[in-house]
Amino acid sequence: MYFLTGWPRRLLCPLRSEEEPFHIQPSSQRFYFALLSETQLSIWFSRPSVLIVSYIESAKAAAQFGFYQKAEWKPDDSMVAVATAKGYILLFDVLGGGDEKYLYEPVYPKGSPRVKVTPGYKEEQCAPALSLEMKKPVDLEAPITSLQSLQEDLLVCTADGYLHVLHWDGLGSNGRQAICLTTIPFSLDLQSARGGPSLDLEGVYIHCMEYCVTLDGFAVVLSDGRLGFITPLSSTITTDLQGVWAADVNDGTCVAVNNKYRLMAFGCASGSVLVYMIDTTTGFMQLSHKLELTPKHYPDIYNKTGPVKLICWSPDYSVAMVTWECGGLSLWSVFGAQLICTLGEDFAYRSDGTKKDPLKISSMCWGAEGYHLWVLPNKQDRRRREEQQDVDMVSPPQPSLQAGILQFHFIKSALTVNPCTSNQEQVLLHGEDRLYLTCGDPTQIHSTSDAHPHTHMHPHDGSPLHQPPNPDSPLSQGLSTLLGHKHWHVVQIHSTYLESNWPIRFAAIDTAGQCMAVAGRRGFAHYSLYTRKWKLFGNITQEQNMMVTGGLAWWKDFVVVACYNFTDQQEQLRLYQRSSNLDNAFASVTKLHSDTLLLNVFRDMVILFRADCSICLYSIERRNDRPNPSASVELLQEVSMSRYIPHPALVVSVTLTSVRTETGITLKAPQQACMAESIMLNLAGQLIMLQRDRSGPQVREKETPAINKKLLPFCPPVVLAQCVENVWTTCRSNKKKRHLLEALWLSCGEAGMKVWLPLFPRDHRKPHSFLSRRIMLPFHINIYPLAVLFEDALVLGATNETVLYDGLQGSSEPLESLFPYCTVERTSQIYLHHILRQLLVRNLGEQALMLAQSCASLPYFPHVMELMVHVVLEEEATSREPIPDPLLPTVAKFITEFPLFLQTIVHCARKTEYALWNYLFAAVGNPKDLFEECLMAQDLDTAASYLIILQNMEVPAVSRQHATLLFNTALEQGKWDLCRHMIRFLKAIGSGEMETPPPTPSTQEPSSTGGFEFFRNRSISLSQSADSITTGKFNLQKTFSMPTGASAKGRDVECAENMYIDMMLWRHARHLLEQVRLRDLGCFSAQLGFELIGWLCRERNRVARVEDFVSALKRLHKDFLWPFPVIPVGSLSSPLKNGRCRTVLSPRLLKSQSADSLLNSDMDTAPPPTAPPNHTWMEGLGQRSKDMDTASSAHSDQHSPQTHDAFLSLLTNKVEEYSIGSATDLTETSSVVDGDWMMVDENSSTLSLSQAELEHISMELANKGPHKSQVQLRYLLHVFMEAGCLEWCVVIGLILRDANVIKQVINFLNSPEVPPETVQSIQNGLLAVDTWASTDCLGYKPFLNLIQPQLQQLMESTSEQTQPEAFQPTSQSTKLGGSEGLGGAVAPRAEDGRGGATPLGLALPSLEPAVFSRPPAEDCPPEQTEEKGEEEGTYDCTLS
Repeated sequence: MYFLTGWPRRLLCPLRSEEEPFHIQPSSQRFYFALLSETQLSIWFSRPSVLIVSYIESAKAAAQFGFYQKAEWKPDDSMVAVATAKGYILLFDVLGGGDEKYLYEPVYPKGSPRVKVTPGYKEEQCAPALSLEMKKPVDLEAPITSLQSLQEDLLVCTADGYLHVLHWDGLGSNGRQAICLTTIPFSLDLQSARGGPSLDLEGVYIHCMEYCVTLDGFAVVLSDGRLGFITPLSSTITTDLQGVWAADVNDGTCVAVNNKYRLMAFGCASGSVLVYMIDTTTGFMQLSHKLELTPKHYPDIYNKTGPVKLICWSPDYSVAMVTWECGGLSLWSVFGAQLICTLGEDFAYRSDGTKKDPLKISSMCWGAEGYHLWVLPNKQDRRRREEQQDVDMVSPPQPSLQAGILQFHFIKSALTVNPCTSNQEQVLLHGEDRLYLTCGDPTQIHSTSDAHPHTHMHPHDGSPLHQPPNPDSPLSQGLSTLLGHKHWHVVQIHSTYLESNWPIRFAAIDTAGQCMAVAGRRGFAHYSLYTRKWKLFGNITQEQNMMVTGGLAWWKDFVVVACYNFTDQQEQLRLYQRSSNLDNAFASVTKLHSDTLLLNVFRDMVILFRADCSICLYSIERRNDRPNPSASVELLQEVSMSRYIPHPALVVSVTLTSVRTETGITLKAPQQACMAESIMLNLAGQLIMLQRDRSGPQVREKETPAINKKLLPFCPPVVLAQCVENVWTTCRSNKKKRHLLEALWLSCGEAGMKVWLPLFPRDHRKPHSFLSRRIMLPFHINIYPLAVLFEDALVLGATNETVLYDGLQGSSEPLESLFPYCTVERTSQIYLHHILRQLLVRNLGEQALMLAQSCASLPYFPHVMELMVHVVLEEEATSREPIPDPLLPTVAKFITEFPLFLQTIVHCARKTEYALWNYLFAAVGNPKDLFEECLMAQDLDTAASYLIILQNMEVPAVSRQHATLLFNTALEQGKWDLCRHMIRFLKAIGSGEMETPPPTPSTQEPSSTGGFEFFRNRSISLSQSADSITTGKFNLQKTFSMPTGASAKGRDVECAENMYIDMMLWRHARHLLEQVRLRDLGCFSAQLGFELIGWLCRERNRVARVEDFVSALKRLHKDFLWPFPVIPVGSLSSPLKNGRCRTVLSPRLLKSQSADSLLNSDMDTAPPPTAPPNHTWMEGLGQRSKDMDTASSAHSDQHSPQTHDAFLSLLTNKVEEYSIGSATDLTETSSVVDGDWMMVDENSSTLSLSQAELEHISMELANKGPHKSQVQLRYLLHVFMEAGCLEWCVVIGLILRDANVIKQVINFLNSPEVPPETVQSIQNGLLAVDTWASTDCLGYKPFLNLIQPQLQQLMESTSEQTQPEAFQPTSQSTKLGGSEGLGGAVAPRAEDGRGGATPLGLALPSLEPAVFSRPPAEDCPPEQTEEKGEEEGTYDCTLS
């Protein structure tokens, strides 16, 4: 409602004086302030805040009258009355300054447009010159306790128990009247009043008194601390007075009345404020609520504040400021919601934790429209501070300056004075010279379509908080703009308008949140976010001739204004079009018969509340017949409310709504949900509803359109709720969210919020007769609500935040270190869980389910569910008494209706203390069962969370059993992060059983696992044995030992747990290799630090064999997205002829080139495709590396270890980009490659070299797989070479079409260590590939021809059993080529020749090195690395 902003301003008095002000009293309009010190009366002006005139009493007169004590203004600001210590009333005339009319005038530079003087324009910007003249004093002969101005009278209470009535003008003996307090009868209510005087009032006097206009009586605090209300029984204020007591209170200290809400706030010595209302029927003083600090929020101060010293209601009566004897300020909304308190947090403590002295206040009052609070600090307080200052200040001290007034600055919600509908869906705050708004979204506000109710949502976002809005693109903003950040869009009000029309009285924003209008003392101005410009009246006379009285609102692109026209002296309703110039010529004007107090808009209707207590409904229609669009206004209906409204000022807001009680009718005719069905009236906090009377005949369709305009009458009013501060309702409709959109939302101060929710029968069944149509549900929220987002189930608000700047302090504390700097931040809160819970408590589970299902698509719906479980669990599990009817089982059953049941429960448990788990799982089910449900639903992350629950609630054996299940599933699905956690978890369980902490290895076991992360953090030389490399990579993740090989040497004997984990890893690796899932094997090894080479060495003659070379080749093609090689041929007769100059391809090759025919036929014979989980894993990997051409450059050393798998992600969308990645190396090595191709050409073609070269390059580009895949294949080749798995080397050599690999392997076959069955297998495999290539994949033929000599050598060696190795590499490369083509694009490819020309140099130090995956080393810049990475021909594995 009201929010403190910035630092307070200190106003210094220019007159030197030893006296200090102790009392401040504002004039009725709050433009002038009277300040009293002992012998001095000063008048200050509000804007600019300057001293105008000061009257100093002579010493002689001061001795006669005594010091000044209190002051009071005459309602027309023409006189000031001052009460003195010796019982005198001094009256001063406030006179204008004659010829010198202004004391301060603005000075503008030459040529400024503002110099043009318009009549009546200049005076508004100047401080007037006034003078004070004392009239004859009045002696009341007793100390004066209270002054109160009343129209033409001045009421004075004296300490002898009398109430004096003085006339402001006729101050003779005839103008005086005295009433003795003892003659006023007091009772507990007006009905039981006795006629006689009250005897117990002897010696008692009125200590403090304030008149309440709307209650027509005086709230009084008596000198014995009792509270009372005195009301005249007849029309004259001073006769037949009757008093009412407040029962059982006798420690009253002060009082302040609220005229708008008919409340009396009494301060008590206990430090709390009691707010009373008068029961209208009996006249009884009824306690409405209390304003008191709670021990929960202020544990160290709540009972140490001392008595309440002052209470001040703001000018619009929406908030009250309270201060205590011990100091401090606190701000409360009218029904008790606390907004600010300076006794806690940064106000009360310095940043080092020491306590500050609270500011003690001797007097305070609000400035105009509540933008400022003028505060006079206590004398002793100030003196002490200033003495320190004088000692410490380096600048010359000014000890005799009257350094008295502090001005606190406030910004307030537009709802306080202008509660129109459009202000309710946007948060709009206004300060004295600026507006604060949340930039809303026009598309979201009008998302009435059922088809896309959530176009403005961000479902990928876990919370409603998302990116900040871009104000330049208003149409692209969504819910995020209302919530996404804590900053405001601040619009400075145009200074020209502000200077002559300060203060701003009304502000309104349109429903789209793009246009604002403000109205000050005269006229109005509006601003558009689209154009970033203000529009002011071009003719200043028109501006000064109108005053906005009833507020303003937006209707489409018109500003609707209820104003008073000074020229015609009448009330008018005007509509101004936004895009036209602001001029009366373009306005549509309707005359009104009575003063308008409130205005609101509903669809195409305007509702006015007038000073004669009547309500008028007008229809507005847009007319485009003129050159400028205008609107026509027509009176529809008048409703007199004078029977129900005692005083027009009591009406806080008036709203037309489509809310009604008989939902049955709305179900039959949903279009009626959009009609104006009822009027909501907030009458001094009572919400009154007037519905249309539908009991009469309903045959309106057949009537003529003219009579059709006649609207139905309204039923008598019904009171819906008490203590209402704000009401929210919407005119939009959405079939999917009827509960939220047809509800009525109320804010009720300390009681929180209430919602009047419609209850719908399910599936249009007949509603139960016992079920009411609506239900009022209360709920508490932690913020002060300013706007309700209906579809999004959110409340928006604002809150005060503070920033300490006490580093500024010396021993003299400046103001800035005494007070923190205040800012206002946006807040939002979810309320759905409160409503669902309230419905479940009332056994309305079906309604709760309908409501929840309508909101299930909200991004924070899971959070709503968690909150609901959490709140109920905390309440019930920590309750001291047994709960007869616990709600938790009901809530648990309710949540099972939603798919996120499992994760809701586990998240809630993880955020709750362990002691409450048993209670929770007793209601929702055994965690073991829930864990198994997660596994069945493939929700592994949630299952992992349940594992932590099981670990705490079950014995270790149970949690190990479940962990093993989860580990195996995670391995199968390739969830590597989870696998690493599971390994750590299993080790922890194992070590926990033996009560020793799990060992954290400081160095890594030797391995070459880094290949798939491309050796990011270390260097490796392939000339070393793989086992001698140490890698400091997987300290946390790597948790297993290898029992064989060099890696196990010199190591302590690991616990059985490690062996257990290793067994599972080995089993998974075997499973992958059996299914020819090499890519997954590589990922598995790299991600989990699995020692692939050591394991393959052991499995060399078991699972690491290749049964079917052709299907393995096809599978590799598919997994690595590697295209099958294709060569265009000139004719069917010579399939291997390299007819590249021919444009027409043979049908045979077209077949092999089309993905449909060849690929699919190959798929049939290939092993089953990779399981989907692997794809999801690969897609989820670090996508940031996608746009790099080379493997090496994508990962710099700074990247976190989790991203090292990025190169394994599927490249379905960027195959082409990677394919062209190596154009540079092709051109560098093309001569060698062409040499190879010439070998083929000699066999089959007679093309010239240059043309062959060109063709070859294009073929190479077309036949090349993704660069990333190439790096991975080369790495796997290296691993298999190291492990001696020669069959796999042949397959990979084939897919890469690298003749050197084949040669190498065939040379290896000479070694006596190679078993003969391997040699035989390679020979058979290569023959099978040759057969397959001849029939199904002619693209492999050129390469097979190229390695023909090795094949021959292999055939001979097998027969002689002497040179088995020579054959082996050939088959390897063939095999690789085959699998390459299966999965990727079947574009023509020319890598085969190039592979032959580029020595691989993998396993043997003598071979040429080739960079395959080099990370940027520390000493070489990434650009260099990238180039090296592209030359994949030089596979240099000595990385530095």
